[in-house]
Formats: sequence, C-alpha cells, structure tokens
Amino acid sequence: MLYQPTEKHEKLRDEIREFAEAEVKPITFQLDQNNEFPMDQVQAMKRKGWFGLPFSEEYGGQGEDILSYAIAVEELSRVDGGTGVILSAHTSLGTWPIYAFGTEEQKKKYLPDLLKGEKLAAFGLTEPNAGSDAGGTQTTAVDKGDHYLLNGNKIFITNAPKADTYVVFASTDPSKGTRGISAFIVEKGMEGFEFGEHYDKLGIRSSSTAELKFNNVKVPKENLLGELGQGFKIAMATLDGGRIGIAAQALGIAQGAYEAALEYAKEREQFGAPLSQLQAIQFKLADMATKLRAARMLVYSAAELKEAHEPYSKEAAMAKMYASDVCLEIVNDALQIFGGNGYLKGMDVERAYRDAKITTIYEGTNEIQRVVIASNILGKPKKKEAKPAQQKKQPLTGERKNKIFAEGSAQEKVDQLVDALKGEDIDLEEVIDVETPIAEAKKVVAAGKGIGEKENMKLIEDLADALGAAIGSSRPVAEVMQYVPLNRFVGLSGQKFGGDLYVACGISGAMQHLRGIQDADVIVAINNDPNAPIFENADYGIVGDIEEIAPLLTEALKK
Repeated sequence: MLYQPTEKHEKLRDEIREFAEAEVKPITFQLDQNNEFPMDQVQAMKRKGWFGLPFSEEYGGQGEDILSYAIAVEELSRVDGGTGVILSAHTSLGTWPIYAFGTEEQKKKYLPDLLKGEKLAAFGLTEPNAGSDAGGTQTTAVDKGDHYLLNGNKIFITNAPKADTYVVFASTDPSKGTRGISAFIVEKGMEGFEFGEHYDKLGIRSSSTAELKFNNVKVPKENLLGELGQGFKIAMATLDGGRIGIAAQALGIAQGAYEAALEYAKEREQFGAPLSQLQAIQFKLADMATKLRAARMLVYSAAELKEAHEPYSKEAAMAKMYASDVCLEIVNDALQIFGGNGYLKGMDVERAYRDAKITTIYEGTNEIQRVVIASNILGKPKKKEAKPAQQKKQPLTGERKNKIFAEGSAQEKVDQLVDALKGEDIDLEEVIDVETPIAEAKKVVAAGKGIGEKENMKLIEDLADALGAAIGSSRPVAEVMQYVPLNRFVGLSGQKFGGDLYVACGISGAMQHLRGIQDADVIVAINNDPNAPIFENADYGIVGDIEEIAPLLTEALKK
C-alpha cells in the first residue's frame, strides 16, 4: 500500500493548482480586504465542471470520486481558504443531501443545474439557539395542506446569499424533538425568503456568509426532502461528508502556509546564513511536514471510505479534527518563521493565520468531533426514558414579557405600548443628554439597519428627545453606514447597556447585539418583520414600519 493518489488524481491537482495560482492568487488580497466574493473565478470553476466532481454523469456530474473532490478543495484552499469552502459547502452540504435523499423528480429538477454550477447550493441548519445542539431547532414548518409554511431564521450560512438552492431544516413536530425535524428544498426568490447582510468575518472573507430569514414562506409539499421527521438524520449524514471537505480545506490552508514558510526560510538570511540552516527552524519545518502528511492520510482515507460506501463517520470526524487542529499549529509556526513580516496585512501567512481558525469551529466544533469519535469507540449509551416535549429555549436576553402588539392600526399599537410602559418602573420624564455614554445611560433609543436612509435618523433623534434618552445603534449603523460614532453601537463587541429602558428601532436582533442588552430592565422592539429575533428577546414590541410608528410614539410620549 503506497498511500498515494493515482496519476489521474495528480493530473487534476495540477490543473486546479495552476488555476488557483493564475486566477485566484493575484486577487486574494483584494478579496480579503473587501470582503468580496470571487464571482468571476466561481464562473470559471463552473465551466471546468468542478462543482459536479463527485456526482454521477447521469445527472450532469463529472463521475469522479470523493478523493478528487477533496483534492479540489485542498488545492483551492492552498491559495485561498474562502474560495475552497465555496466549493466545499456547495458540494458536500447543499448538493449532496439532494443527491442522496431526494426523489427522482427532485434530482432531475435540481441536480443538473447544481452539478454544472449554473446554480450554487447552501445548507441551512445553524440557528442562534441551535449550533452544536442542532436538536434545538426553532425554525418551524407548518403543514397547510398543499404546502408547508416556513418561519424562522438561520445564521452563519455559507454561500448565502449567493446560492440559489438551500437545504433547510425546520421543526414539523416540536413535541418529538429531533425526530420532529424535517428537511426542505427552498429556492431563492420564494416570497417571504430574505437574507441578512454578508457577515464581516475574521477570516475566509471571500466566502459569502449571511443569515436566512423565513417569513411565512410557502414551500411546496414536493420540496420535502426525504421523509417527514427524517431531517435530523439527513443533517447528521450530510455533516459526516461535509467534514471531509472542511478537513481538506484545513489541509490546503496549512499546505500553503508551510510552502510559503519553507521558501522564506531558504531566502531570508540572519546571522550570515539562511534561516533554513538554523536548527530551530529546521525542527519547525520537520514538524510541519510531518503533521501535513499525517493529516493528508486521514483526509484521503476518509474520502476513500466514503467512496467505497463503507462506514466513515468516525474517520471523517478524525480527519476534520486533526487536520484543523494541526492547521492552526502549522500556520502559527509559518507566521513565526516570517517574524514581523508575517504579521503585516497583505502577507499570505497573515491571511492563512486568520482563515485557519474557522476550520476548528464550523461543521461541528472540534469538541463535537471528539464526541463523535468517542461514541464510535464506546458505542451508543443505553436508551433513556422518553423525554417530555421539547421546551422552548430561553431568549438570549433572559426571561421577557414578550407582549407584542401586531394587530390594529399603528396608533392603536402605539397607545397599547405607551399604556404598558406606564406600568413599568421607568421615569419617562427624566431627561439625559443624547450623548451620555451607553453604559451610564438609563434610557437608550437605538437605530438598526431597518430604519433605512440616513435622514430617518431624525426619527430616532426625535424619539430619543421625547423619551429623554441617549442615542445608540447596532454595529452596522455605526461601522458600515456611519450614521453615528463608533462609540454609540451596542453589542457584545461594543457598548453594554444595563439601564432601565432600551428601545430597539429597526434592529433585527443579531446574537452579538442581544448580548449587549441582556441586562436591560425593559426592552422595547419596533420592527416590520414579525419573525425578527428581537421580539423573542423583548418585553414589548410593535410590528410595524418605523417611519410610521416612530412619529406616533414620539407624539404620544410628548403628551
């Protein structure tokens, strides 16, 4: 057993490496700097057929094996981790479950475009309260006869909003826990299906990542993937294969960093000789090369097991865990070899250092990988007595009253809110300076992206004036839209608010924002999206247009 890829595999590697070096590498700094999706390069990959590598020719695929796909992800990631995961998420997560669990009609409808790269695919599982614990899914799909009504949110979705086809998981029977989760094929453009903004991430910045928002989305019955209640099984099976892709991504990032460090060590002179002649550097390079070989064997072995239709869950978890763990070690050593030069923006090893970390987190954290490996070694524990129906998880801001005013006219909803606030222990007449530091303010009126154009900040200012409150905002309003100074944004990465009253205007309720207001005594939300997470985390809320509600609320408070 030589443990070597075939000549055909190496030919594919050479082809993809040549493409990555010529088409992706020259723009990696631009992609990273601008948080930019490599659309032209993705189109070129489509023409080469790489989006259909491990799928049968019957549906438009290339008919190659899983190892070919792993090599493709590895070689793209060697140059840019973000570009590598675009292919990985499309192939392993978005397309494979349709290929493996879809009906013949679903395969004929969706696979040809996906395998040719005419359409991009994505996978919607993660939620604010359902990350590693996928069983905590709160997105719902209610049977309405000829369709399912989908409501909820998914976060951290790779390839969103660029993707056209999404495999989405939702609870169809909350009383059954994981056995009540089902999978659906959801298409971009369905009414009520919208996206959040592209996340501003630490690394893999060329990979587009966004939130999915479902507001009464009508999903046809024929878009149920697999059987009703089979969603959790489909998700776990999909993640097993996806881990091979992430392991290959980590391997590629590490390989690129190693090669850069090796070349630099040969060229950089210190103490009258190349760095490579120093034993300390030689030992680092030796360890890096050894870790790379071990990781490659694990990744390729898991790919071969999957191709042979042998059990591979344990091996995929091992490959993902080990490859991503040593990826961090290798890029760290690579940057150390570069010294101060490696710490500068624009250096490949600096970008690789940031790209590497996510591989230990997504598609199952490495802690979860160890759980998977241990369960395969030790066997499943004995079945416990059936648990009662799953309880809804506590909001991120703690227990709240959740009195949401959604019915009636705008004026009626405002009147109900004002009456409710009168019953709270809040001094509505006390006036503080609008520029009072967030952490010191008793009352804050905060603006989110939902307020729209900058001139609408006048609505927020007027409301704050009527309430005698300071002005705050979500992070995008301060950092991206620049409507207010950076010291006004509230959230986990910004200012924390723990005063009497927080009024969130046009703020959807991203996790990092909610963590910044969890100590507020009373939270009020105004948003036109009834499914916005902010409402689950608020004491009172009005479902309505901020441009209509804010002036009415301002006038009511003045009275």
